[in-house]
Amino acid sequence: MTVAAAVVAGVLVFTDDDKGSRGGSPDDVVQGPPGAPGSGGSGGSGDPDGSGGSQGPGNLVTPAHSSGPSGTTVVIGEADAGHTLDVYEDLRCPPCASFDQAVGPTIAKDIKSGKYKVSFHFAAIIDKNMSGSGSMNALSALGAALDVSTDAFLDYKAALMSSKNHPEESEDSYADYTRLLAVSKEVYALKTNASFQEAVRVGTYEPWAKKMIAKFDASGVSGTPTVKLDGSQLTAGGAPPL
Repeated sequence: MTVAAAVVAGVLVFTDDDKGSRGGSPDDVVQGPPGAPGSGGSGGSGDPDGSGGSQGPGNLVTPAHSSGPSGTTVVIGEADAGHTLDVYEDLRCPPCASFDQAVGPTIAKDIKSGKYKVSFHFAAIIDKNMSGSGSMNALSALGAALDVSTDAFLDYKAALMSSKNHPEESEDSYADYTRLLAVSKEVYALKTNASFQEAVRVGTYEPWAKKMIAKFDASGVSGTPTVKLDGSQLTAGGAPPL
């Protein structure tokens, strides 16, 4: 199966300028030594100068395996892959969940085979349109998974988007960290990882999640899911292709 084989019907399109809620200002950055607790680990990008961030309320802490200003570049795959797939999603968005359920395994397989590297972008559209904080809180928890490994990130994202776990659009269950931790039990690398669990409980990566959401808002992309291959948006029948 390739990324252009079928179509998800009924994709919802929203617009949003939400910057998230809860936690301190996303502009507060405290520097600390690489590898310090909450700094993103030895492989993390830390703050924009790469020196890492210190954990604390309102402080920007960037996950390992992120890069760029404020750690808002999340690219997974071989650096020399010939193509880049950009995937724009909202973790609380039901059409995004349907898209992920149908396409996620193929995307993960194609990342490993080197067909392309994938750049992930996340919105909080449902938080704005339906109220709540589940989009942002789930993204904060996903940042904690990214800090563990890229495989943990992909597996946890798949679990959050699965038909078993993903909430209805009107339900803000991902605003509750206990629900986010319950879903994480399905991921081997996370289910007994105390550092991950603590990061989810205290919202270590909430300021980072707000930065990710702000980057989406500035991207010009107005709906999720959106998929671009080498900068060109992919559509089939008006919807993201599967």
